[in-house]
Amino acid sequence: MKATGIVRRVDDLGRIVIPKEIRRTLRIREGDPLEIYTEKDGGVIFRKYSPMGDLQDFAAQICEAISANAGYPAAVADRDSIIALAGLPKRELMDKPNSLALEQLMEQRKHYRYTAGDTPLYPTDTSEKFHLGASSPILSQGDLMGCVMLLLGDGGTPPDEGAQVLVQTVAGFLGRQMES
Repeated sequence: MKATGIVRRVDDLGRIVIPKEIRRTLRIREGDPLEIYTEKDGGVIFRKYSPMGDLQDFAAQICEAISANAGYPAAVADRDSIIALAGLPKRELMDKPNSLALEQLMEQRKHYRYTAGDTPLYPTDTSEKFHLGASSPILSQGDLMGCVMLLLGDGGTPPDEGAQVLVQTVAGFLGRQMES
């Protein structure tokens, strides 16, 4: 565990303020759920909770099916990072933080499809080898949970409307799975 040297006091209601620097570094936003664990030695661990984490294995299987049938690499992201990927080596994008452009696209809750001549939107800031071909937000009970994406490499053929519908269908299905 990394020591930060920051000390905070618990108030009379049992609350503690997580310093702004830590919230920014870990991308913790107002309203984000946190899991709380205790250690045998008395330590307390706070971890960002991702409801999509429960569907990670399922999302990986869906990505494999999409990639095999649509002919594009497929990925599923929660609100923070890519949690499932197929059609590309995992080291390229897996577990990498979402780019600001992807976060903004998800927050708009709009479907996206790349067309030739558009400015590419990259799923992460760490790689510019692949950009979004199509994406659709995953919504569960009106809350944004993440998105489903088809990815394109340089010179890749933009997805057609059928591929966009596939991404929307899978996003809707994952959203309903989270509700049950």
